[in-house]
Amino acid sequence: MPDLHKTPPQIALRAVYMRGGTSRALFFHENDLPAAGTARDNMILAAMGSPDPHKRQLDGMGGGISSLSKIAIIGPSTHADADIDYTFGQVAIDAAVISYKGNCGNISSAVGPFSVDEGLVKPASTTQAHVRIHNTNTGKIIVARFALQNGKAAITGDFVLDGVAGTANPIALDFLNPGGSSTGHVLPTGNVHDRLETDGFGIIDVSLIDVSNPVVCIRASDLGLSGHESPVELSNAPNLLDRIETVRVAAAVKMGLCCAEEARTTLRNLPQIAIVSPPPPGGNAHITVRMISAGQAHLATPLTGGMCLASAMRIPGTIAHQTAKLPADPALPLNICHPSGTLTVDATLITKPELNIPSVTVYRSARRLMQGEVLVPAHRI
Repeated sequence: MPDLHKTPPQIALRAVYMRGGTSRALFFHENDLPAAGTARDNMILAAMGSPDPHKRQLDGMGGGISSLSKIAIIGPSTHADADIDYTFGQVAIDAAVISYKGNCGNISSAVGPFSVDEGLVKPASTTQAHVRIHNTNTGKIIVARFALQNGKAAITGDFVLDGVAGTANPIALDFLNPGGSSTGHVLPTGNVHDRLETDGFGIIDVSLIDVSNPVVCIRASDLGLSGHESPVELSNAPNLLDRIETVRVAAAVKMGLCCAEEARTTLRNLPQIAIVSPPPPGGNAHITVRMISAGQAHLATPLTGGMCLASAMRIPGTIAHQTAKLPADPALPLNICHPSGTLTVDATLITKPELNIPSVTVYRSARRLMQGEVLVPAHRI
């Protein structure tokens, strides 16, 4: 802790506040932060307003919900095949915890534009940027492709992202070899179908998949749900989210992510929960999902969760595959219906000689919202 008699009451820290997809995050330069560890985490927690027992983060930049309580740390690449390093952090709202396990696909979409706008990456073209991103959380490579305007990431266009008002310039994200991001295997247990013993629902059928992020897939009907409930209805149902949390904890142990105690206390964001049901009639969706992320009913779907779900839809025998109404042409992308609209994902599956997901492609948008300094109370560090 700094000497409070010799330092200002607050410390100014260079930061950029960005929207990436349907999430927002504070972006930091790695060289502006202390080395990874307690001092860095204390600084980030203070900047975000965590922990807050009221779950509002009013004394910081967090928004009181999981999709608005995120940070990104950008630094020079430590990977021979990448232009930049990107570390994602999910900041707990009501606890002094930052989870660096797993990635956020939505925030990934803002990394390329941030890197170009900050001068960390110099595109070869004046009209188009290709940024190769090394996600340090998973060790995976993400390729961001987006248009440039006067040397900066373009923001105007006709791309519509469900859950975000208006139109924007599209950002293509190619997640390369995203399988086994946290566990080392697309199917962490080796099975397309498992049975979990849970405190909230007893024995329940699940599929455990790890593509971009680990996800536990459950039929809505097995939870006593239709699958078309709104996030508000899920949140207001007595004890429902607490019971679903017992599924997440049991799945984290089954997938080999951590022990039950760690799942309850520090690894609170993984695996994500995908509650699936058939798509609504008459539309172009192939499945319906309600996602639970970091203990909250998501207003749309986490991008990594959507990518994992799309991959699971391609794998015969999984609950997602059994529930989905797949297109006749396997080359077509998959449309996932969520509370704010539809997410389209192009997931490539190879089954021989072994199960592999070479790439998953999605489209997002991103925008720099604010730049300057975030003030951190000195006594919090």
